[in-house]
Amino acid sequence: MTSSFHERCLVFGARVYKLLAAVQRTSASRDIIDQLIRSGASIGANANEARGAESRADFAHKMGIALKEARETSYWLAFVEHAGITNDPVLSVLKAECNELTAILVSSVKTAKRNGASVNPSTSV
Repeated sequence: MTSSFHERCLVFGARVYKLLAAVQRTSASRDIIDQLIRSGASIGANANEARGAESRADFAHKMGIALKEARETSYWLAFVEHAGITNDPVLSVLKAECNELTAILVSSVKTAKRNGASVNPSTSV
């Protein structure tokens, strides 16, 4: 049985946290680690927030924020790898999952926009 998208986001964020909780923090790596944890967890938080969107435009906007967080997370995962902050093999699994979540979010945002997510200028505030 496959996990739902929201479950995958939750598990992904938790796995990012678990990976980095075990990493030795230095003054140089502390901010990077904290930022990666925040962005990794934020993907699911923003996607979950989109479930309560007030309109298609609001849904597309919130999923767009989740997409930005996914792209940021991808960057920080690569940074952590290249900087040698951790060499845990889970890192490559997380990078692959982040790429898949990003692809799902791109598709979701495109579909929402195509299905009328744009705001009608005559009704905007």
